[in-house]
Amino acid sequence: MSEPAITPALVASHGLKPDEYERLLGIIGREPTFTELGIFSAMWNEHCSYKSSKKWLRTLPTTGPQVICGPGENAGVVDIGDGQAVIFKMESHNHPSYIEPYQGAATGVGGILRDVFTMGARPIAAMNSLSFGVPAHPKTAHLVKGVVEGVGGYGNAFGVPTVGGEVRFHRSYNGNCLVNAFAAGLADADKIFYSVASGVGMPVVYLGAKTGRDGVGGATMASAEFDASIEEKRPTVQVGDPFTEKRLLEACLELMASGAVISIQDMGAAGLTCSAVEMGDKGGLGIKLQLDAVPQRETHMTAYEMMLSESQERMLMVLKPELEDVARAIFVKWDLDFAIVGETIAEDRFLILHGDQIKADLPLSKLSSSAPEYDRPWVATPQAGPPPAYPAIGALDALRALIGAPSYAHKAWVYEQYDSQVLADTIRRPGMGAGVVRVHGTKKALAFTSDVTPRYVKANPERGGMQAVAEAYRNLCAVGALPLATTDNLNFGNPEKPEIMGQLVGALKGIGAACIALDMPIVSGNVSLYNETDGAGILPTPTIGAVGILGDADDLIGGLPHVGDVAVLIGATHGHMGQSALLAEAFGIEAGDAPPVDLVAEKAHGSFIRAHGKALHACTDLSDGGLALAAFEMAEGAGLGLTLTDADTATLFGEDQARYLVALPASRADTLLAQAAALGIPAAKVGEFGGDTVTLGGQSAPMAALSALYRSAFAKAVA
Repeated sequence: MSEPAITPALVASHGLKPDEYERLLGIIGREPTFTELGIFSAMWNEHCSYKSSKKWLRTLPTTGPQVICGPGENAGVVDIGDGQAVIFKMESHNHPSYIEPYQGAATGVGGILRDVFTMGARPIAAMNSLSFGVPAHPKTAHLVKGVVEGVGGYGNAFGVPTVGGEVRFHRSYNGNCLVNAFAAGLADADKIFYSVASGVGMPVVYLGAKTGRDGVGGATMASAEFDASIEEKRPTVQVGDPFTEKRLLEACLELMASGAVISIQDMGAAGLTCSAVEMGDKGGLGIKLQLDAVPQRETHMTAYEMMLSESQERMLMVLKPELEDVARAIFVKWDLDFAIVGETIAEDRFLILHGDQIKADLPLSKLSSSAPEYDRPWVATPQAGPPPAYPAIGALDALRALIGAPSYAHKAWVYEQYDSQVLADTIRRPGMGAGVVRVHGTKKALAFTSDVTPRYVKANPERGGMQAVAEAYRNLCAVGALPLATTDNLNFGNPEKPEIMGQLVGALKGIGAACIALDMPIVSGNVSLYNETDGAGILPTPTIGAVGILGDADDLIGGLPHVGDVAVLIGATHGHMGQSALLAEAFGIEAGDAPPVDLVAEKAHGSFIRAHGKALHACTDLSDGGLALAAFEMAEGAGLGLTLTDADTATLFGEDQARYLVALPASRADTLLAQAAALGIPAAKVGEFGGDTVTLGGQSAPMAALSALYRSAFAKAVA
């Protein structure tokens, strides 16, 4: 088959700008082959090279005594004591999920699980953070159903519990939903596997499922905006098979235990190209591949298709040659492909052979570490003014506006489609803040959460980035866990627009400051840019995934309020209404500044909650919807009524930070208040739990009626 001529239009269709193509010509000193153009396109696109964000990502705190491995590997590795480590990461599958929601979401879950087990960890937990357009948009219901089914279909069949997440709706996601997938696994701290190739003449081995044409060009597509041609992009979405991935997990863990692995890398974005280049580049080696040896499930595949396919459930490994027979037998036993497709070489070359033809011969190091890096122009987001005056609203009507909105309604419709109990170690399921999973065979437990408030980030990127980390910190402290570390998934629009680049820069400044102050370094992450449709960008959405530890699972603050419990608010209330959920949902107002974030107070209040967990029946952090929504959710979950004493709308629904609501017996409340006062921590009784009505601001309504609204609104919105 003759290859197409290299034309400016073909170069542009591969996402390379004219100056980038000139740079390519300067590196190789000739016109590239079609396969070489595809390889450069894959390695130099935003999704693989981070060319717009690298400069700013370097400013993040990535080290600490708890960090075994920070960013740069498949996932981050954090010490949890006793010779054990937790391995975790979050990644986006936004573009594929908008085009083909079931497979886009399913393969997002599959990819993040591979990132974890390719490092030698057995996955123990998954989460997701989902952002959709408004329910009235013609595509929203289709996307919600497809994405939720895809997440559940893959995770449930693979056998990993989905323990947490978030779902939001906003018009900015009408043409570009966000699907951020998180996975965490456990491994022995001295048995972590890395992707750095070593040794010359070592076999490069292809493992797993066969290669097909699905996902060809997926990484390049993920670095482009959407327009009217979106339906033509369907072939760039991969197709997943969780049962193959489950066999791949078991085979890889058995292979690692055999001692045969020198290095291993999963084939994710840009498939064979990216995995081979990254392994070689990290080890300062070249790679020679013979594509005839690649297991293929379709006939007459070209070198270009094989190098850029993103078929799922595949790994690439550098093998100790003396253990080839041992390794092969493991994969034969698990009914998976095992093929030697190349070798490591001493020269800095990426040499691709197909039949008796050289399809690519490139300097390998220039593909990865020498990818273009941009210091893109950026402008700071203008200072937001005060929120406008808003109409008077009764406290109960305000509460109904929130609990009847799909972003804040009960999410059982979503998480009941996920298996949260598989592996039998989940001790706190989705729907109540952070998910908690027992560390099997020990007294320890790990807590997981994901958080961001995109409205805040748009109004004030630095404050919004800071708040996302602070809220993740609070969610972990609220279950009694000591926060350990974070992963980020930075979803933004087109970085070539200075105001969008300014959002990214501001958010990273805020995230970095909060991670330092709260001792939660970033150990892994993902950047997803060009989330735009017809030139309109999404709300900036830097999702923060965080992990915390309970030294003893018995220290979990995981209960519910009891009849007669006092509601105590920890933290200061000023009634901040700018960018609040109430203004957005009740009045359609998105104005004002994001709430201030006091990181010293966050740390002090979180430490106080963890220290006094044994005295509490229940605890939740305050975020969207403020005191009223948090108290309602707590009471509704316990099947109790609620009375809050304050009548002021801003006090009830304001979104001041560094606050927790706790429920405890009246006999213990005064002691807790005295202990807080001794430390200078604001704390006050704000109401009590009991009865069967909700009383806010002097108005009452039956809890049963409010609960019915709360539990039906989500399904109604997407039915």
